[in-house]
Amino acid sequence: MKTLLIFLAAHMVLAAVAQSSKNPNRVKVANGWIEGVTETSGIRSFKGVPFAAPPVGEFRWKPPQPAKNWTGTRKADKFGPRAMQRPIFGDMNFRSDGMSEDCLYLNVWTPARTEKERLPVLVYFYGGGFVAGDGSEPRYDGENMARRGMVTVTVNYRLNVFGFLAHPELSRESPHGASGNYGLLDQQAALQWVRQNIAAFGGDPARVTIAGESAGSFSVSAQMASPLSKNLIAGAIGESGSLLSLQPLPTLAEAEKTGAKFAADAGAASLAALRAMPADKLLEATAKPGTPWFSAVVDGYFFQKSPKTVFEAGEQARVPLLAGWNSEEMNYRALLGQQPPTPENYAQAVQKLYGENAAEVLRLYPGSTEAEATQSATDLAGDRFIGYSTWKWLDLHHRTGGKPVYRYYYTRPRPPMRAEMGDAAPGLAGGVVKSTDASAMKIAPAQGAVHSAEIEYAMGNLATNTVYAWTPDDYKVSETMQQYFANFVKTGDPNGSGLPQWPAVSPQEVPVMHIDVTSATRPERHRERYLFLERTAAKH
Repeated sequence: MKTLLIFLAAHMVLAAVAQSSKNPNRVKVANGWIEGVTETSGIRSFKGVPFAAPPVGEFRWKPPQPAKNWTGTRKADKFGPRAMQRPIFGDMNFRSDGMSEDCLYLNVWTPARTEKERLPVLVYFYGGGFVAGDGSEPRYDGENMARRGMVTVTVNYRLNVFGFLAHPELSRESPHGASGNYGLLDQQAALQWVRQNIAAFGGDPARVTIAGESAGSFSVSAQMASPLSKNLIAGAIGESGSLLSLQPLPTLAEAEKTGAKFAADAGAASLAALRAMPADKLLEATAKPGTPWFSAVVDGYFFQKSPKTVFEAGEQARVPLLAGWNSEEMNYRALLGQQPPTPENYAQAVQKLYGENAAEVLRLYPGSTEAEATQSATDLAGDRFIGYSTWKWLDLHHRTGGKPVYRYYYTRPRPPMRAEMGDAAPGLAGGVVKSTDASAMKIAPAQGAVHSAEIEYAMGNLATNTVYAWTPDDYKVSETMQQYFANFVKTGDPNGSGLPQWPAVSPQEVPVMHIDVTSATRPERHRERYLFLERTAAKH
């Protein structure tokens, strides 16, 4: 009998191995077998793979817990649910399986035929202000980057109050005395999952580059600064923004006060009452006027000190960094409201904002003609929003990180919308606002590359966005940007055959790659602007 049992067990193991070898879409990860699909391009995709336990019930507002093992083979052919979020940015075009607190899933695209290939890995974090976004959005799809010889991963993480609530009771129950930053801890758990499992997809766990846009770019700077994550990454790409902003991150004590007030306003007298609230009611409570925008906090655990302090001390991940921002990150109306951009209106707006420093602002951001005032108001609004924090990140990492730093400036405007879109208009974060959607934020017509405009270009996903009438020039820009990003993921250097030379920042010069139909580097011209904004940040 014993011999028979041993024989049967051996037979089952051999059968499993044989089945796996016959089915390349079947892969063994730490928690069990998963089965993805092979796309028409030949890329294998695995969607909706859990990297942590569902953060629900008692796990709401706790660091991500280990995913439970499963038996049999789990289908990985569709995206998991997206994190709880309101439609703040118009149509973000999700392919997710609904919306749920149970959202901690990732997606993998791989060109590898076997697990022995050890390809470089790109892990991409979505944007959306830490209140919206999802790894299923077509603009982040990893198939086309995978076709360039890397394993590509998109990661879901908790958002808004679910991902970033700090509260005195949460800090007291934590073994680390910390609360908040749960969304960033989700990302860190996903990086741990990649370290443990990516070899099964033909990826090299020692060659992981993290990337993201907007809140995703903030997240890249966060993971570089956190002692929990910095040893899990080999390179970093940031598109528009970092946590090294003009406004310092709140301390834990400050964030706890904000969280306690939110709980009181939501009618929850205790943490138990907050955890008992249905997810949709909790999300609804964040829509009330005056509700804070939940974001990262210096919690003493994920961040032992502020990200800026970490980078100043050279204690961040010492990896190559490629980062930059766009030519129209914010519209001039952020400064002027509905006023036309005349020199007089611009000067008045600057005077109102900067008072005794207004003359210095007008020297750095001149506005003697309407065209000049329009451009300078756009530049100043964009620098206050995103430009400064990206510059500071690049500048500090160059000085203290000990690895190459590459800076870009993306200037390609999107083409007009297709005629079929009717009277729709662009929205923030890449959204599209229909004339009937009164709640979504609308923006003025763009003159440059707006916030988030580069994502489809960088990831090779123009064709998945049917809103805009893409031209051959757009595909040329996309090819250039993809090549730069792919080379950087593979080698830590964006340069390669057929591309304009992109020098790294050096003590002698700061070359900035202007990415457009004709891409070329130009010397940095506006350092004085950022130093001024830094010097006067506390006043404005």
